Amino acid sequence: MAKRKTFDDSANEDTDKEFSLEESPSGDEVDKEDEDEYNELRQEFEFFDPQPATDREGIARLLRQLFDSDASSFHLGAIADLILNQPTLGSTIKTDGHQSDPHAFLTVLNLKEHKDQPVIKQLIEYIGNRAATNPDLSPLNHVLGPSVGNEVGLILTERLINIATELVPPMYDMLLEEVSWAIDDKEPYTFTHYLIMSRTYLAVPSTFNEKTNRPIKKSKPNAKEGIEEGHSMYYFHPEDEVLQRHATLYGSFEYVKQALEGASDAKSTFHDFGIKTRGHLILIEAARFEAAVRHLQEEFRDTSTSTDATVAET
Repeated sequence: MAKRKTFDDSANEDTDKEFSLEESPSGDEVDKEDEDEYNELRQEFEFFDPQPATDREGIARLLRQLFDSDASSFHLGAIADLILNQPTLGSTIKTDGHQSDPHAFLTVLNLKEHKDQPVIKQLIEYIGNRAATNPDLSPLNHVLGPSVGNEVGLILTERLINIATELVPPMYDMLLEEVSWAIDDKEPYTFTHYLIMSRTYLAVPSTFNEKTNRPIKKSKPNAKEGIEEGHSMYYFHPEDEVLQRHATLYGSFEYVKQALEGASDAKSTFHDFGIKTRGHLILIEAARFEAAVRHLQEEFRDTSTSTDATVAET
């Protein structure tokens, strides 16, 4: 399922993969007499290599979404530059050609190779500090320690809400193949571990009374309502639940910069609850990573979705 490695503008061919997702109503939703009259929604998604000339702003915006409340702590442009400096590794998803903004991206950065870059030093310190706040993540500090000699690949991936989870496994599959090609070319991608940066969220009691338009006085969480932190975690990236089954360790952490009071209500989807976002880390040994990717492909294979893939050779 590998996409081609370059975009040949002279040949006027998009060296990508194209997926078409069609949505149609079930038999229960459409009368038999009208089953040919339903509206069809069709959207084509194209997979591209990162485009240094056009993707910097789009990737920086997605990084801002990924790092959430702590995004302002990092030079996101510098991270985007590192991603774009390895354009044959990783993928973006677009809907309007290679010059359009990416709706999603996935890539891996070698933390050891880039350890002298200020933004990578900052990232490693940040991950270590956040990991220390969760016993499930605290062993990460040993894994990332300079004296251990591990080669850790930091996987960064984010997408807009309209990107279906079914499009994620191909991105991971292409990453596996690209890393393999890079190793064959003696490039520094022989990893011992993959560390995935992600996000989760908690359903939290609303702080706003819709009837009175006034803040609700704070009260202790009610366990009977299922709103304690231990029972209300959800995933922005559903694939994380599958990847965790192959992980050495995983867990969530509080952001350093907590959102302002009431911010959770701005993200609320229910009247009685808001959401509180948290960072999430998943560490997978390289020897188990391919199996994790294969598991993704099996888990998110959608037999009800029409998926067509095409590759333009250059």
